[in-house]
Amino acid sequence: MDDLNIRKTGRAGRITFTRARALNALSHEMALAIQDTLDAWRDDPQVELVIIDAEGERAFCAGGDIAAVYRAGLAGDHALGQRFFADEYRMNATIADYPKPIVAFMQGFVMGGGVGVGGHASHRIVGDTTQIAMPESGIGLIPDVGGTWLLSRAPGRIGEYLALTGARMGAGDAIHAGFADTYLPESEWPDLIARLEATGNLSLIEGQDPPTAPLKTSDLSAFAQETVADIIDALEQAGDAQTLKILAGNSPLSMAAGLVMVRAARNDARMQESLAREYRFTHRATEATDFLEGVRAQIIDKDRKPRWMADASPDNVAALLAPLGMHELNLGEMA
Repeated sequence: MDDLNIRKTGRAGRITFTRARALNALSHEMALAIQDTLDAWRDDPQVELVIIDAEGERAFCAGGDIAAVYRAGLAGDHALGQRFFADEYRMNATIADYPKPIVAFMQGFVMGGGVGVGGHASHRIVGDTTQIAMPESGIGLIPDVGGTWLLSRAPGRIGEYLALTGARMGAGDAIHAGFADTYLPESEWPDLIARLEATGNLSLIEGQDPPTAPLKTSDLSAFAQETVADIIDALEQAGDAQTLKILAGNSPLSMAAGLVMVRAARNDARMQESLAREYRFTHRATEATDFLEGVRAQIIDKDRKPRWMADASPDNVAALLAPLGMHELNLGEMA
């Protein structure tokens, strides 16, 4: 397909995002193509490892291409979005459990759907331009694509902080938070890729000392509070106006649900459990949350003035995370 360059070179299967002008946003068709490719290469003796990278300097993948989901939801078609999220999450789970090494080279923006592709690879390489984030609270969604699993395993209260604020991480913070493994200047990536293609030897991945990680020394104790309201109170007492301003612009429902979900994911034994919980929210997102309004304000009209209306009460969060019955996302077959 035009948006992906899929080929085999030497010992490696190669998947390259080629939508640089669209910041390599992940469409439904791209998610299905990645799934089909990984399925085909699973038992292919020619493919010893998989390399995922992207064209363009600005982004590895800046998120999911959700314009079609927005338009369908606005017209009352909620099934299109449900299929997109379900297929995307299956692809995320496939990457996480893949029996062969997957090496992701993540430059520039790596957000939302981009984290779902690169963040679950077995070998995750970042560079000086890397900016990783889960900014879904700003569009009325929740950290998905296995994001709650990754956030739940970040040290201290970094997971809660990132889920509620959508803050961006450079290479040092991404490694500290568990979203990446290796720092290597991007000028050295082409040579490493060529050597991996030729040899299949993962020991060639030799990183350098990463840049500083500001999150290591940040006081995030406010994010240990029980509720979003309690967190806001603690931030007010600490005089953290900058963080308070960010939270004031995000969806109250998304923050409340995200907080619950990151903490619930800490008890998950496998990422598939986190994905299934995320799907309960996103299955209902176009019909019963702030998602359509968030996409309108941030992506469609770009007025940056969302009118958040969804109920952020604990009862509504619980309802949105309740099992889906016959629509539950079952990824158990990937165990």
